[in-house]
Formats: sequence, C-alpha cells, structure tokens
Amino acid sequence: MRKLALVFVVATALLATACSSSDTPSTASGSPSAAGGGEAKTLTVFAAASLTESFGALGKQFEASHPGLTVKFNFAGSSALVQQLTNGAKVDVFASADQANMDKATKGQVIDGQPAVFATNKLTVAVAKGNPKGIKAFADLARAGTIVVVCAPQVPCGAAAKKVETNTKVTLKPASEEQDVKAVLTKVQSGDADAGLVYVTDATSAASKVDKVDFPEASGAINNYPIAVVKDAPQAALAKEFTDFVLGAQGKAELTKVGFGPAQ
Repeated sequence: MRKLALVFVVATALLATACSSSDTPSTASGSPSAAGGGEAKTLTVFAAASLTESFGALGKQFEASHPGLTVKFNFAGSSALVQQLTNGAKVDVFASADQANMDKATKGQVIDGQPAVFATNKLTVAVAKGNPKGIKAFADLARAGTIVVVCAPQVPCGAAAKKVETNTKVTLKPASEEQDVKAVLTKVQSGDADAGLVYVTDATSAASKVDKVDFPEASGAINNYPIAVVKDAPQAALAKEFTDFVLGAQGKAELTKVGFGPAQ
C-alpha cells in the first residue's frame, strides 16, 4: 500500500513540473521579452542631404523611445528623393529642403495629408580653413581664378543660389553643379574648389574642416523645410509620431544646434 502511495506522489510531482514548464513564457536571450524591446520594425525616412547630422541624431533619440524600432534614412537632394517617391519607393516620411519639391510630391499624389514646415535655412560660402582666397562677399565668387562649386538648379540649394544671383546681379561661372549640398561641401574639403555655396548648417557641421563666409544677400533666399507622411506609408502611425517629434521641442532643439532657423 505504501509503495502505491509513493508512486502516486512521484507521478503527481512530475505532472506538476511538466505543466509549469509548458505554461511559462520563454525568456531566451533572443526573445522580445528577454531583450526588453518591442516588435522589430523599420521606419524609412527620405530627407534632404542638409538634414544628415540633425536627423541622424533625432533618429537615434526616436529609436531610444521605441524599443525594437530602426529608423532608416535616405539622405539626398530633394529633387532626387521626389523622383524616387513618384517612382513608387516604399517610404514613411519625406522631409524636403524647400517647398517647391514638397509641392511636386504633393501634386504627384505621394503625400498623405498636409505638409508642415519645421525649419528654415540659408546659404553661406564654405571655404578652405583660413580662407586663403580672401573671400569676403558673394561678389568675390565671380572673381577670375576662383574655383566655385554650387548645387544644380533643380536642387533646393541650387535654386537658392540662382535667386541670390538674380537679386545681386552677380553671375557665377561654377566649375561644377552638384546633385546635393554635401557634394558641394566635399569639393571644398578636398581642395577641388576654392569655395562652395552651401547651407549655414552644413558649414557649421563641418566647422573643423572648412570656414564659412556669411553674406547678407542670403537672407533674400531663405528655404523653408517641410515634412510630411508619405501616402500608403508601411508604418503610417509611427510616421505621424516621427513628424510630430521633429516638429516638437526635441526636434527644434536638435535643429537649432547646427544653425537651422525657426519655421516661418
């Protein structure tokens, strides 16, 4: 009888152990619960090249508050980004360096809702450290023997440069017209150009490599930077959160660090 009772106790204990192990969630190191994060997701953001540093920092901040999320950026000239959007690129957020390219995206029916301006920017002249060519004004860029690079006319920084030329009646003869502002900056940094028309923010971010020469006429060609959720965004809810984040206090603080002006 005692043997039968002992067998019953052991069987009961084994059954309890089996039930306990099957009912307990896995806490393996690769599981979401063990990592303390949420479901893995990717938010894709197309942004103007001049937003590289500021949006890169904001992307990390946004990831930190959204466990499991990766913010993936494509930084390029706004006109090139619009072309990719109209060609069907799967994107969540678009941030342009001017209103004109955002308008193109809106007319192309690839934007969801109303875009909102989150910052402004203006041109400056990037020169080699120490300003060896002695450039002091916009008109100096037209001096003989000065190698100047600018953005292509369809790119926001190029359109702004053309506007300054028109306003000042100074005609530049650039050695090249680049597809985004970072390419202009690279030409100056490498010594391939004596000067380049870039945004204040780009020259500020590269202050250890170039000097900048501000000129008053730049105030006549200020660019607005709008942001919007893309139509049929794969992560529509997160896209709206990110745009609100950029438009909010943290976004403004990060943008101000590199010289962006307030939305107008």
